[in-house]
Amino acid sequence: MTKPVTWSHSGLKDFEGCARRYHEVRVLKNFLTQETEQMRYGTELHEAAELFVKEDKPLPPEFEFIKPTLDALLSKPGRKLPEHEMALKEDLSPCAFKDPAFWVRGIADLLIVDDDNLTAKVVDYKTGNDKYPDRDQLILMSLMVFQHFPHIRQVDSALLFVVKESIVKHRMTRDDIESAWWQYRLRVSKLVASVSNNVWHPNPTPLCGWCPVKSCEFNPKH
Repeated sequence: MTKPVTWSHSGLKDFEGCARRYHEVRVLKNFLTQETEQMRYGTELHEAAELFVKEDKPLPPEFEFIKPTLDALLSKPGRKLPEHEMALKEDLSPCAFKDPAFWVRGIADLLIVDDDNLTAKVVDYKTGNDKYPDRDQLILMSLMVFQHFPHIRQVDSALLFVVKESIVKHRMTRDDIESAWWQYRLRVSKLVASVSNNVWHPNPTPLCGWCPVKSCEFNPKH
Protein backbone atom coordinates (compact mmCIF):
# COMPACT_ATOMS: atom_id res chain seq x y z
CA MET A 1 0.00 0.00 0.00
CA THR A 2 1.30 3.44 -0.92
CA LYS A 3 2.28 5.57 2.04
CA PRO A 4 0.05 8.66 2.27
CA VAL A 5 1.45 12.17 2.00
CA THR A 6 2.04 13.22 5.59
CA TRP A 7 1.43 16.61 7.11
CA SER A 8 1.17 18.67 10.26
CA HIS A 9 -0.25 22.08 11.08
CA SER A 10 3.08 23.84 10.53
CA GLY A 11 3.91 21.80 7.43
CA LEU A 12 0.59 22.55 5.76
CA LYS A 13 0.91 26.26 6.57
CA ASP A 14 4.43 26.29 5.12
CA PHE A 15 3.19 24.63 1.92
CA GLU A 16 0.32 27.09 1.57
CA GLY A 17 2.70 29.99 2.19
CA CYS A 18 5.10 28.91 -0.56
CA ALA A 19 5.22 25.46 -2.15
CA ARG A 20 8.77 25.98 -3.42
CA ARG A 21 10.10 26.91 0.01
CA TYR A 22 8.28 23.92 1.53
CA HIS A 23 9.85 21.57 -1.00
CA GLU A 24 13.37 22.98 -0.76
CA VAL A 25 13.43 23.18 3.04
CA ARG A 26 11.17 20.41 4.34
CA VAL A 27 11.44 17.79 1.59
CA LEU A 28 14.82 18.19 -0.11
CA LYS A 29 16.43 19.82 2.93
CA ASN A 30 18.62 21.90 0.63
CA PHE A 31 18.35 24.86 2.98
CA LEU A 32 18.12 25.16 6.74
CA THR A 33 15.94 27.57 8.68
CA GLN A 34 18.26 29.40 11.04
CA GLU A 35 17.13 29.40 14.66
CA THR A 36 16.53 32.94 15.85
CA GLU A 37 16.79 34.25 19.40
CA GLN A 38 12.99 34.46 19.48
CA MET A 39 12.66 30.82 18.41
CA ARG A 40 15.17 29.72 21.04
CA TYR A 41 13.30 31.67 23.71
CA GLY A 42 10.05 29.96 22.73
CA THR A 43 11.62 26.51 22.85
CA GLU A 44 13.09 27.12 26.28
CA LEU A 45 9.79 28.43 27.65
CA HIS A 46 7.93 25.38 26.36
CA GLU A 47 10.47 23.06 27.97
CA ALA A 48 10.24 24.92 31.28
CA ALA A 49 6.43 24.78 31.24
CA GLU A 50 6.46 21.05 30.47
CA LEU A 51 8.78 20.26 33.40
CA PHE A 52 6.74 22.48 35.71
CA VAL A 53 3.54 20.58 34.88
CA LYS A 54 5.04 17.10 34.62
CA GLU A 55 7.61 17.13 37.43
CA ASP A 56 6.72 20.22 39.47
CA LYS A 57 10.16 21.55 38.62
CA PRO A 58 10.58 25.24 39.55
CA LEU A 59 10.53 27.63 36.64
CA PRO A 60 13.78 29.41 35.74
CA PRO A 61 13.77 33.05 36.89
CA GLU A 62 13.20 34.37 33.36
CA PHE A 63 9.99 32.34 33.05
CA GLU A 64 8.51 32.82 36.52
CA PHE A 65 6.04 35.29 35.03
CA ILE A 66 4.04 32.37 33.55
CA LYS A 67 3.60 30.60 36.90
CA PRO A 68 0.18 32.18 37.68
CA THR A 69 -1.06 31.04 34.27
CA LEU A 70 0.24 27.50 34.75
CA ASP A 71 -1.15 27.34 38.29
CA ALA A 72 -4.57 28.36 36.97
CA LEU A 73 -4.43 25.62 34.34
CA LEU A 74 -3.36 23.01 36.87
CA SER A 75 -6.34 23.94 39.05
CA LYS A 76 -8.71 22.84 36.29
CA PRO A 77 -10.30 19.39 36.75
CA GLY A 78 -8.95 16.54 34.66
CA ARG A 79 -5.80 14.69 33.68
CA LYS A 80 -2.91 16.99 32.78
CA LEU A 81 -0.94 15.81 29.73
CA PRO A 82 1.95 18.18 28.85
CA GLU A 83 3.50 18.04 25.37
CA HIS A 84 1.02 15.33 24.43
CA GLU A 85 1.76 13.68 21.08
CA MET A 86 -1.10 12.58 18.82
CA ALA A 87 -1.17 11.08 15.35
CA LEU A 88 -3.83 9.73 12.98
CA LYS A 89 -3.87 7.48 9.94
CA GLU A 90 -5.61 8.61 6.78
CA ASP A 91 -8.84 6.91 7.86
CA LEU A 92 -8.63 9.05 11.04
CA SER A 93 -7.90 6.09 13.28
CA PRO A 94 -5.47 6.94 16.12
CA CYS A 95 -1.92 5.65 15.91
CA ALA A 96 1.41 6.10 17.63
CA PHE A 97 3.21 9.37 16.97
CA LYS A 98 6.05 7.57 15.16
CA ASP A 99 3.89 4.97 13.41
CA PRO A 100 5.20 4.64 9.82
CA ALA A 101 1.61 4.75 8.58
CA PHE A 102 0.72 8.08 10.20
CA TRP A 103 -1.06 10.67 8.04
CA VAL A 104 -1.18 13.72 10.31
CA ARG A 105 0.29 14.43 13.71
CA GLY A 106 0.74 17.20 16.23
CA ILE A 107 1.71 17.97 19.81
CA ALA A 108 -0.51 19.73 22.34
CA ASP A 109 1.51 21.94 24.68
CA LEU A 110 -0.97 21.03 27.40
CA LEU A 111 -3.98 18.76 27.15
CA ILE A 112 -6.43 18.51 30.05
CA VAL A 113 -8.89 15.60 29.81
CA ASP A 114 -11.87 15.81 32.14
CA ASP A 115 -13.24 12.29 31.93
CA ASP A 116 -16.09 12.95 34.35
CA ASN A 117 -17.53 15.85 32.37
CA LEU A 118 -16.60 14.44 28.94
CA THR A 119 -14.71 17.61 28.03
CA ALA A 120 -11.12 18.51 27.22
CA LYS A 121 -8.96 21.60 27.06
CA VAL A 122 -6.07 22.17 24.64
CA VAL A 123 -3.59 24.93 25.36
CA ASP A 124 -0.84 26.23 23.10
CA TYR A 125 1.70 28.65 24.52
CA LYS A 126 2.75 31.47 22.22
CA THR A 127 5.71 33.75 22.91
CA GLY A 128 5.27 35.91 19.82
CA ASN A 129 2.93 38.66 18.73
CA ASP A 130 -0.83 38.22 19.06
CA LYS A 131 -1.68 40.43 16.09
CA TYR A 132 -2.51 37.57 13.70
CA PRO A 133 -3.60 34.57 15.81
CA ASP A 134 -3.74 31.27 13.94
CA ARG A 135 -6.89 29.47 15.06
CA ASP A 136 -6.31 26.65 12.57
CA GLN A 137 -3.92 25.04 15.01
CA LEU A 138 -6.66 24.90 17.63
CA ILE A 139 -9.09 23.30 15.20
CA LEU A 140 -6.66 20.57 14.18
CA MET A 141 -5.64 19.73 17.74
CA SER A 142 -9.29 19.60 18.79
CA LEU A 143 -10.08 17.21 15.95
CA MET A 144 -7.22 14.96 17.00
CA VAL A 145 -8.41 14.96 20.61
CA PHE A 146 -11.84 13.79 19.47
CA GLN A 147 -10.24 10.84 17.65
CA HIS A 148 -7.87 9.86 20.46
CA PHE A 149 -10.44 10.31 23.22
CA PRO A 150 -13.75 9.11 21.72
CA HIS A 151 -15.70 9.75 24.92
CA ILE A 152 -14.95 13.48 24.81
CA ARG A 153 -17.92 15.53 23.58
CA GLN A 154 -16.49 19.07 23.68
CA VAL A 155 -13.02 20.58 23.34
CA ASP A 156 -12.19 24.09 24.49
CA SER A 157 -8.86 25.27 23.13
CA ALA A 158 -6.79 28.39 23.50
CA LEU A 159 -3.73 30.18 22.21
CA LEU A 160 -2.04 31.70 25.25
CA PHE A 161 0.14 34.64 24.25
CA VAL A 162 2.13 34.57 27.46
CA VAL A 163 4.29 37.62 26.76
CA LYS A 164 1.46 39.76 25.43
CA GLU A 165 -0.85 38.47 28.18
CA SER A 166 -3.72 37.78 25.79
CA ILE A 167 -5.74 34.71 24.89
CA VAL A 168 -7.59 33.46 21.81
CA LYS A 169 -10.23 30.85 22.50
CA HIS A 170 -12.03 28.29 20.37
CA ARG A 171 -14.69 25.69 21.11
CA MET A 172 -15.63 22.57 19.15
CA THR A 173 -18.20 19.84 19.66
CA ARG A 174 -18.60 16.56 17.85
CA ASP A 175 -21.16 18.20 15.57
CA ASP A 176 -18.29 20.21 14.05
CA ILE A 177 -16.06 17.27 13.18
CA GLU A 178 -17.26 16.30 9.72
CA SER A 179 -17.19 19.77 8.17
CA ALA A 180 -13.80 20.58 9.73
CA TRP A 181 -12.19 17.45 8.37
CA TRP A 182 -13.70 18.14 4.93
CA GLN A 183 -11.94 21.52 4.92
CA TYR A 184 -8.63 19.95 5.88
CA ARG A 185 -8.88 17.20 3.26
CA LEU A 186 -9.52 19.88 0.64
CA ARG A 187 -6.38 21.76 1.68
CA VAL A 188 -4.25 18.63 1.93
CA SER A 189 -5.39 17.55 -1.56
CA LYS A 190 -3.40 20.48 -2.98
CA LEU A 191 -0.27 19.24 -1.22
CA VAL A 192 -0.93 15.74 -2.57
CA ALA A 193 -1.27 17.18 -6.08
CA SER A 194 2.11 18.93 -5.78
CA VAL A 195 3.73 15.71 -4.58
CA SER A 196 2.11 13.62 -7.33
CA ASN A 197 3.08 16.03 -10.12
CA ASN A 198 6.34 17.19 -8.54
CA VAL A 199 5.30 20.78 -9.16
CA TRP A 200 6.24 23.34 -6.52
CA HIS A 201 5.18 26.83 -7.50
CA PRO A 202 6.80 29.82 -5.75
CA ASN A 203 4.67 32.42 -4.04
CA PRO A 204 6.59 35.71 -4.15
CA THR A 205 5.80 38.10 -1.29
CA PRO A 206 7.58 40.96 0.51
CA LEU A 207 8.86 38.30 2.93
CA CYS A 208 11.04 36.62 0.29
CA GLY A 209 14.08 38.47 1.65
CA TRP A 210 13.85 36.40 4.84
CA CYS A 211 13.45 33.07 3.03
CA PRO A 212 16.31 30.57 3.42
CA VAL A 213 15.95 29.41 -0.20
CA LYS A 214 18.74 31.52 -1.70
CA SER A 215 18.47 29.81 -5.09
CA CYS A 216 14.98 31.19 -5.77
CA GLU A 217 14.84 34.01 -8.32
CA PHE A 218 12.40 35.90 -6.08
CA ASN A 219 14.84 35.99 -3.17
CA PRO A 220 16.72 39.34 -3.14
CA LYS A 221 19.80 37.40 -1.97
CA HIS A 222 19.70 35.21 -5.09
